[in-house]
Amino acid sequence: MKRLVEALAIILCFLLQSTIFQHIAFAGIVPNLMIIITSIFGFMEGRSDGMVVGFICGLLTDIFYGSVLGLNALIYLLIGYANGAANRGFYPDDIKFPLLFISVSDIVYLVMTYLSGFLLRARFNVGYYFLHIMLPELVYTIIVSLFVYLILRGILLRIEGSFEESEQ
Repeated sequence: MKRLVEALAIILCFLLQSTIFQHIAFAGIVPNLMIIITSIFGFMEGRSDGMVVGFICGLLTDIFYGSVLGLNALIYLLIGYANGAANRGFYPDDIKFPLLFISVSDIVYLVMTYLSGFLLRARFNVGYYFLHIMLPELVYTIIVSLFVYLILRGILLRIEGSFEESEQ
């Protein structure tokens, strides 16, 4: 059942990010739903789930939007692994922890994107990239992650509760 929820979450978030959020973009900036669900499944379900979800999200991003196949898949996979390492300290009721990890994950993704996409092409305008791309995307992603986290947390806790009841 968890695998079905993971697959549906990936597909739904990718479709939302590719369609609806493109129309409600602020200054061309959309929230990174792929980072949100990679982080959520990482710290809620562990390293292996975080890595699998991250790899699939990154691969989808590479296929549809990337210029190099596999770069986003690797970045997302590493982010899923790092979030999964924090699984032991995760408490579902604490909203600060998920928001912190989603924020750090988004910053890591944006820095890696800057390093691989702009810095290697000798575009050194870090201030512009930070103020016009990184900061707005980070704020937008944090706001949207509140809703996505609460929805996914409710679904996953309900699944775990029904699974534990069926074992008894």
